[in-house]
Amino acid sequence: MLTQAMDRNRVKGFLHTEGCRVLNGEGEEVILNGWGFGNWLLCEGYMWMCGEGNRFERPRRIEEVVRELTGSDFAERFWKEFRENYITREDVRHLAELGYNSVRIPFTSRVLLEEEPGLLWREEGFQLLDRCIDWCEEFGIYVFLDMHGAPGGQTGANIDDSIDDVPRLFLDADSWNKALEIWGKLADRYADRWIVGGYDLLNEPIRPASGNMVNYDGLVPRLIQFYEEAIDRIRRHDKRHMLSIEGHHWSTDPAVFCKKFDDNMVIHFHRYGCLPDLSCYRVFLETSQRLDQPLWLGETGENCMEWFTAMYPLAASLGFGYNLWTWKRMESDCSPLSVKRPEGWEEIIGYTAGGPRPSYQRAQQIFTEYLQNIRFEDCRKNRYITDAVCRRPGFAILGVDFDQFPGKGISFSGLRQEDNWMQYRMGTGMGILRGREKGKKRGFDSGWDSNTLELRTGEFAVYTAAELQAGDQVSLELVCREEAELSLTQDGSPLGTLSVQPGETLQKTAPLFLNEAEKGAVKVLVQKGRVELDRLTFLREMC
Repeated sequence: MLTQAMDRNRVKGFLHTEGCRVLNGEGEEVILNGWGFGNWLLCEGYMWMCGEGNRFERPRRIEEVVRELTGSDFAERFWKEFRENYITREDVRHLAELGYNSVRIPFTSRVLLEEEPGLLWREEGFQLLDRCIDWCEEFGIYVFLDMHGAPGGQTGANIDDSIDDVPRLFLDADSWNKALEIWGKLADRYADRWIVGGYDLLNEPIRPASGNMVNYDGLVPRLIQFYEEAIDRIRRHDKRHMLSIEGHHWSTDPAVFCKKFDDNMVIHFHRYGCLPDLSCYRVFLETSQRLDQPLWLGETGENCMEWFTAMYPLAASLGFGYNLWTWKRMESDCSPLSVKRPEGWEEIIGYTAGGPRPSYQRAQQIFTEYLQNIRFEDCRKNRYITDAVCRRPGFAILGVDFDQFPGKGISFSGLRQEDNWMQYRMGTGMGILRGREKGKKRGFDSGWDSNTLELRTGEFAVYTAAELQAGDQVSLELVCREEAELSLTQDGSPLGTLSVQPGETLQKTAPLFLNEAEKGAVKVLVQKGRVELDRLTFLREMC
């Protein structure tokens, strides 16, 4: 749900921090909500529907494959048109129309600086940033500049555009110095641009070791040193912009936050494929309180809509913002814009996996269609995603994802003792494991969506929705274990009662009409009997 602090009318003036809050230029609290413009200035193979282990999985290798298949002249034109049209003014306008207040722009250093001896700046890369920043100022969207691929690579994986999966930023003096130079250049260039919300110094530095991968945890002290030197370099040019600092291990480990790196910074962390409850936030909430600095869930997403509905309103209710990943990609059900797969695309992906090579003419034809399909007007608009994020009718929420606040006895009841229902899912009580598969839309499986909420006589749970209009409805899906009667209220006003008979399969109840409200809390109370509540669906009849 959007709160007043997320209103785009608060996009005004330089962002700065005060304790655990982010404030705008007029001292009003701002809770960031937005999307990342992934794949624009740093391509990732999965956004082109390329599987893991394929040589089409990071920017430099994607560029090489395009050149191999189409020739150097076509490839040069391709990348110019790709950068021009993947993100346009219409994308930014649409982001604003959906109600978001911020965007994170990931970039690889090679967009701004040549991989050559010395400092050979690429002005065309800075101009792409300038243009997008101008659009964001036009439409009231704070911009966060994200060094997603530092010189040499800071992660040691495909996502940092590294050459050999080694985080050479921390090992090579030339890479280190060039990364500092880039931040000095950006700080000097944008020092007076208030629409730039802040600088995200490094994305997901130092991946965790797994399988046969080398363990680089010994570089964490170097990561801390880099943050110190980068901040010093930035502050020589720019003393006003907010900074964003990430921990290591995909930005999930808070160990680097042993101190305040700067008085004007957010503690930036990422969450994917986790239980969407307080347990996934706790360690960073504790870090925020210890340092008295605000949080930012700076990258998250790539999951089913019910997960979105649980994760992001909870973050906002805890007082910190979020930035979803990613705005646009090929054949996506969890990005606001979906790019249509070009005809014959499997020939391109097949070649990168060792299959036959399409002719130059055929490859040029396929990539030319791709360039058309990435345009805003040709993308499929998945508006239901924002409905899920903001809990506007048109969303579903699982029974286990009831309001965690104000707390037991007010927003939920039952045998649950802690805020993590998964601890109590086995046996009696709230949050029991049904032991069935429901078919996730995405591959991130925490087991959470196989659970249902058991409610017995006298027990209840509350689910808050936003922007309710006359004619909106709510219906339940449940398994009735004992003949039951349920009553539903909205902010204390009766919506109706439901009688359900026992059965072994899911039942869908008749919908009940909701009351018009900016925000409405729907309480499901079992007056008698026992049910396992699977989900609630908030419906809006479309004209």
